[in-house]
Amino acid sequence: MIEYSQALLLITTALTVVATVAYFGAVLAARMARNPAPTPAKVSVTSDGVVVGEGEVTVTGGSRHVASRRFTITWWATKLTLLALLLLTGALVTRMIATGHAPFSNHYEFALSFAWGMLLAQVYFEWRHRIRTMAIITMPVILAMLIYASTMSYQPNPLMPALRNSPLLTLHVITAAVGYGAAVVSFAAAVMFLLAPHVTWRGWPSRDALDELGYKATVVVFPMLTLMLILGSIWANVAWGRYWGWDPKETSALVTWLIYGAYLHARVTRSWRGSKSAWLLILGFVAVVFTYLGNMFFGGLHAYV
Repeated sequence: MIEYSQALLLITTALTVVATVAYFGAVLAARMARNPAPTPAKVSVTSDGVVVGEGEVTVTGGSRHVASRRFTITWWATKLTLLALLLLTGALVTRMIATGHAPFSNHYEFALSFAWGMLLAQVYFEWRHRIRTMAIITMPVILAMLIYASTMSYQPNPLMPALRNSPLLTLHVITAAVGYGAAVVSFAAAVMFLLAPHVTWRGWPSRDALDELGYKATVVVFPMLTLMLILGSIWANVAWGRYWGWDPKETSALVTWLIYGAYLHARVTRSWRGSKSAWLLILGFVAVVFTYLGNMFFGGLHAYV
């Protein structure tokens, strides 16, 4: 079963490579294509936007939604990304069946969980907001995590005593994976927001749409990180007899939570938008990566993952 899980991971990585190339190809093709001549279209006004034609372009809440035609490069890239998510889910489930526990016992297993969370966020936010261009930022990050996971040993390790509270620890890891996954979307939105003034291509999302995407992704990140910290502290009390010990991973996770909390506070109470908030989201994702990798250098009670 472990070999099947690893095989699914390798296929997922290959699909992600193809999907990443396809997304970049779609962007380049759209960039190089001439603007088509406008065609007459029936316009109907709704309470929250304007619908042009029959399912062609919809503008709602300041965001531009364009229906993807079938069998285009973008359509294939989207489907391959969804297939990669399904196969990675299969890899995780297969590994759980083989080991008898959720993927939290070592660095390799959480790398899979992190990649799964990012793929889930990419699929969801692309479907929800139709800003497919963000894939040129998110997909390389996802691919890097999958390749990184493929370089580590996939053989399972016996569970140490602190990891035997499976239900609580499983929820802790799930909230971390979902929160960290959504963070890559807010990171992509922030990078594209900062690049927008330097991009002349009309297909690039508007800064308002990117600002809104970064905010909506952070609305997922912050509560997931909050639950992660709460569940982690309860688990720490069960495993080590204290709720908080300023372990390097605990400390960096708290700093990450504070960064995203500061972003939401500044945006909601002071309507803080623009380049400063974009840089704050980038800083938040840097903190996420440091939280994931930092314990490899600083040790601590979380050195196993």
